[in-house]
Amino acid sequence: METTARHDAVDLDQPFAAVPDLIAHWARHRPDHPALVQGERMLSFAELDTYMSKVAAALQRDGAKPDDALAICAYNSIDYAAVFLGALRAGLAVAPLAPSASPDSLLTMLADASPRLVFLDAHAAEHLKRVSSQLPCPFLRLDQSSTLADWLSDAAPEPIEIQPEWAFNIIYSSGTTGEPKGIVQSHAMRWSHVRRSAAYGYADNATTLISTPLYSNTTLVAFLPTLALGGTVVLMQKFEAGEYLTLAQQHAVTHTMLVPVQYQRIMAREDFARFDLRSFRYKMCTSAPFGAALKADVLARWPGGLIDTYGMTEGGGTCILAAHEHPDKLHTVGKPAEGHDIRVIDDAGHELPEGAIGEIVGHSPAMMTGYLNKPEKTAEAEWFDPSGKRFIRTGDVGRFDAEGFLTLLDRKKDMIISGGFNLYPSDLEAILRKHPAIADVAVVGVPSTRWGETPVAFVVPAATETPEAMLSWFNDRVGKTQRLARLELIDELPRSAIGKVLKRELRDQYTVEYGAAD
Repeated sequence: METTARHDAVDLDQPFAAVPDLIAHWARHRPDHPALVQGERMLSFAELDTYMSKVAAALQRDGAKPDDALAICAYNSIDYAAVFLGALRAGLAVAPLAPSASPDSLLTMLADASPRLVFLDAHAAEHLKRVSSQLPCPFLRLDQSSTLADWLSDAAPEPIEIQPEWAFNIIYSSGTTGEPKGIVQSHAMRWSHVRRSAAYGYADNATTLISTPLYSNTTLVAFLPTLALGGTVVLMQKFEAGEYLTLAQQHAVTHTMLVPVQYQRIMAREDFARFDLRSFRYKMCTSAPFGAALKADVLARWPGGLIDTYGMTEGGGTCILAAHEHPDKLHTVGKPAEGHDIRVIDDAGHELPEGAIGEIVGHSPAMMTGYLNKPEKTAEAEWFDPSGKRFIRTGDVGRFDAEGFLTLLDRKKDMIISGGFNLYPSDLEAILRKHPAIADVAVVGVPSTRWGETPVAFVVPAATETPEAMLSWFNDRVGKTQRLARLELIDELPRSAIGKVLKRELRDQYTVEYGAAD
């Protein structure tokens, strides 16, 4: 890695720079350097910059203006990335939508975002076929090159001076369950991510392998800094562990962002050791709890540093654990990032001392503007300290240790109150994972006629063992208040596209099948 500053390096000390302008910078200084790679297709920075301008000019021709929105519902592709970035150049906010969301949820999101246009791939077009007449805006197909080419404009786009406070994207926090909430993030927030990423080796000689979806903030915090700092992004349409390792070796990948379930699948491959992964500088993880044992395995067998990042799409505060530097703190999510203020509060909103358990709130330069069209939901997500400083509530429960490392316990809504006692599912899951016949597990609280709520475990087995024997093994090791009411075997835990266990689905599944527990 280069250690001296290049004459064309991005000035990270400037107050603000917009991502589309940074890509134009690299198109001038490194026009032939690969920006986006997928399969046999490659776009250089000059080609990407031209593509973005064609998108921006087409949107302006059609009457789009700053503060308008554009939506994309598709799997990862070079065209997806270029349309996203081109819309930003025209000053539009982009609403990237999950193709896995139900058609009704997608209609709700589109109605909320009010985009001028929505781009779909073949999968999304088929998925929305039943409700296509109800789409609130025109749509274009990303995967039909002639249709897309006819829409693009060869005219030079009108220059737009992007302002830091303008909306960069609208990311929806829910699309499978619950009411979707549009999280508005600004260009200033994205610039703060770019500046922060330089500390982890993102530079013009970095190559980042992206296997998580572009509609996720998890992906964007690695995807955008790579391009903004002149590096190369290798895109996977969908994750598959073997293909991931092949691409990592082929492209001498230096950076990646993966969620824990992806690390788990990669490390479980019997042929893992045959791949040459020595090019890696840093591997990142976020979005879901990353078990200490899995972190240790990655550290032992996968070259390069390992960074576990804790935060929310809404922003607020970020904790960072450089796992390779703190092998004794793998059970934590690290310390607050520089310039981030993270605290723990009680149910009454009072700040708690070190070691006390409470809800985590955070303040940072990277905070959402708010939830789109939902001022009351925005207010619910905010907490203000006595000085009036604004924090974002995470909904997570945790505690700081004496050295300032944060340990996560659970989502506040997932905490189980059984007979007046607070039970944290993560504590119970940690014990269950010690059983040799358990590959994966999730504990949820279900209604109980006797206790109000009671814990039930859903277990993915690793070996043949009866649920009764597993239940007895666990209940013999815990106190009376922590005992499981039931243990269910399941082939696979339901997860979101970025690896979060959908505990509500498990809870609902149990209630529908059994009703209340005793």
